[in-house]
Amino acid sequence: MELLKDDKKTIKAWTFYDWANSVFPLVITSAIFPNFYDYVTTHNGKIFIGKTVEFLGMQFENQNIYSFVYAFALSIVVLITPILSGVADYLGNKKRFLQFFCYLGSLSCMCLFFFNRAHLELSFIPFITATIGFWGSLVYYNSYLPEIASEQNQDKVSAKGFALGYFGSSLLLIVCLILIMVAKVPAKYSFLLVGLWWIGFAQITFKNLPNILNAKNSGTKNGLISKGFKELLNVFKQVIKLKQLKRFLLSYFFYNMGVQTIMVVAVLFARNEIDWGVGEAAEKAKTTSLIISILIIQFVGIAGSYLFSGISSKIGNIKALLIAILIWIFICTFTYAVVRTPFQFYIVAFLVGFVMGGIQALSRSTYSKFLPKTNDHTSFFSFYDVIEKLGMIIGTVSFGIISEIVGGMRPAVLSLILFFVLGFVGLLFVGKQHANKA
Repeated sequence: MELLKDDKKTIKAWTFYDWANSVFPLVITSAIFPNFYDYVTTHNGKIFIGKTVEFLGMQFENQNIYSFVYAFALSIVVLITPILSGVADYLGNKKRFLQFFCYLGSLSCMCLFFFNRAHLELSFIPFITATIGFWGSLVYYNSYLPEIASEQNQDKVSAKGFALGYFGSSLLLIVCLILIMVAKVPAKYSFLLVGLWWIGFAQITFKNLPNILNAKNSGTKNGLISKGFKELLNVFKQVIKLKQLKRFLLSYFFYNMGVQTIMVVAVLFARNEIDWGVGEAAEKAKTTSLIISILIIQFVGIAGSYLFSGISSKIGNIKALLIAILIWIFICTFTYAVVRTPFQFYIVAFLVGFVMGGIQALSRSTYSKFLPKTNDHTSFFSFYDVIEKLGMIIGTVSFGIISEIVGGMRPAVLSLILFFVLGFVGLLFVGKQHANKA
């Protein structure tokens, strides 16, 4: 069933899922949970007991365990995405899979309420399943974009989704902060609110987003598990033949590696590498300042999403992405060489917010524009998702390993500059064949 493109009701329903699920990357992976995890694993009550934590029978710095577990969760996403893509194609109902992953993620967030330092391995299971739920749902969510929006509107629709996500998740974060800092409610109750927000507002999407029933089965379920991998291989063969798409994806693989790694480790970097002072008062000031910096990123990100959408309409997607990557390179260099005080970190937060939403929204819409004529958008976005997650896995693991080897997170920031440089160079070779599109 082909959707009527640029229908306002459909687009509103689609963008509202960004409003619903963006609370996970903000509250869980960026703001409250990293602070909660860092405090719980380094304190016994109010007594600081050190940063070394036992995990799977080995000793690690607590921040590196977080990076490794997140990478493990992404590895599972990479493995199961092709399988589920094949099943979705057989059933011809990707909306149901969007719902499944939404419910998996939101319920898992609620289970983080029981996170306990004494049972660290078990406590990380809901974090892993929540990560799978979030990223798994995005495969099906993103694949709707070329089906609901015409090519000339995809940049704007993609940016609207990210902007709504930034705004909605910021509202919930503010509510959580009021509960934690004013009402003195334990931070773990925020994880319950995240799950309720996600599953609740997603109903607007599920109610109004049309089903796309285009099953490709031939009446047999044989080979259903392998079907997704075969389709992924088929997409790969098509990508190899499309020069611009191939070069864009290679570039995206590298620069997104840097973007996503920064999003994962930013709070932990600030907690460990910024001079916040000592004592219980300093600990509270640290947490407050980090949350403020994340809110700066969110609200500036709203403006950044629309600004880069406007820039792309004037000079094209590729040139706009090149500008964004240059800003990311400056951010990494400035952070490594200069940032040591809270005020300097606020500057970085402003710059990250300015460029983060823009590069994500533009990347999604640029990929959509480069796709060949096809009705199998789920398989193509499944391939996009696998490329994205492989880069994130390599980025977070390499950052954790470098940090473990050199004994600090600051030198590891230099590795991120290399990712952005490779992505920048790759974009220079995308070419002008699709200048009218990207």
